[in-house]
Amino acid sequence: MSAESAAERKTENLPQWKKEEVDALETLIDDYESIGVIGITGIPSKQLQDMRRGLHGTAVVRVSRNTLQTRALESAGLDDLVEHVDGQVGLVATNANPFALYKELEASKTPAPINAGEIAPNDIVIPEGDTGVDPGPFVGELQQVGANARIEDGSIQVMEDSTVLDAGEEVSADLANVLNELGIEPKEVGLDLRAVYSEGVLFAPEDLDIDVEAYESDVQTAVAFARNLSINAGYPTAQTVPSIIAKATGEAKSLGLHAAIEDEELMPDLVRKADAQLRAIAAQVDDEEALPEELQGVEAPAAEAAPEAADDEGGDESSDDQADDGSEDDDDDDDEDDDGAEGLGAMFG
Repeated sequence: MSAESAAERKTENLPQWKKEEVDALETLIDDYESIGVIGITGIPSKQLQDMRRGLHGTAVVRVSRNTLQTRALESAGLDDLVEHVDGQVGLVATNANPFALYKELEASKTPAPINAGEIAPNDIVIPEGDTGVDPGPFVGELQQVGANARIEDGSIQVMEDSTVLDAGEEVSADLANVLNELGIEPKEVGLDLRAVYSEGVLFAPEDLDIDVEAYESDVQTAVAFARNLSINAGYPTAQTVPSIIAKATGEAKSLGLHAAIEDEELMPDLVRKADAQLRAIAAQVDDEEALPEELQGVEAPAAEAAPEAADDEGGDESSDDQADDGSEDDDDDDDEDDDGAEGLGAMFG
C-alpha cells in the first residue's frame, strides 16, 4: 500500500471535525510555496494572536493538534518536516522566500521574564550599576544568586557585570525573583522557526541565519572582481564592453603620443607635448639673449603625467577614469599652454 493510500485510509477513520481540520491544513500547504514548523512554547494566547496579526500579508500561522499536522504533512509528502512536529508547534505558510520568513519571525520576538524551573537560553547577566532599590534585605538576595552587590550612596549597587547563571542551566526561584525585581527579561518570546520546506529544499534555522548586509557586500565584491577580470582579460560582455573600449582607446592614444604618430586626432596633443619639451629646454638656458624673444622668460612647465593605459588592477573604475581624463586634460592643457603654443607657432611659422 502506498503512503498516499495509507494516509487516506487513516483519514477516513477520523471524526468529521478532524477530517475537516486535516483538509484545511492540506489546503494551506497546497496554497503556499513555503511551509514551515514553528515552536510556540511559552507564548501566551493573546501574544500569539498579536504575532499572527503582525504577520498578516507576509505569512499565515495555523495551530492544530500535532497528530493532525503530521497527517497533513505526510499527505503532502513533506515527511522531512514531520520530525519537527514535537511539543507545542504550529504550521507557518508563506509565499516569501525562507530567508525573509526567518528574518520576519526573528524580528517579531520580544523580551520576556523567565520563570523558576525554566532553562536559561543564554548566560544571564546582572549588569553593573545602581539597582534603584533602597538599602535592605535585597542586597543579600543579590549576593546569594552570585551578584557582586553592596550598599553605596544610599542605594544598592551592583559593582560589576555579574553572570549569575550559565546558558542551559535551570533557573531557581530565588534568581527568578531577583530578576523580576530588577526588571531583567533574559529570554525572548516569539515564533521559533524549526524548519521550512521550500521549492524542494529543507532549510534549518542555522541555514537561514545570515548577515544580509555582509552577504550583499560579498556579492558586490565578487561582481567587481569579475568585472575587473573581464576588462583586463579583454573578455567582452554587455556590462564591460564600454570600459574595454575606453581602456583600448587610452592605450592607443598613449602609444600614438609616445611614438609621435602624426594622426589628426593626436596632433593637438603632440603639439602640446612638443611645446612643453621646448619650454623645458628653454628654461635650462642661462643666457636669455640666446633665445628667441618669444621664449625669453618662459618658465619650465609643471611636471605632467604621461597618458597611461587603464590600470591592470584598477578594474572598470580605472578604465572609466582613463576615458574621462583624456578630455579633461585636453581642456586644461589648452588653457595652460596658450602662451607656449603661440611661441612655438611663431618660431616655426
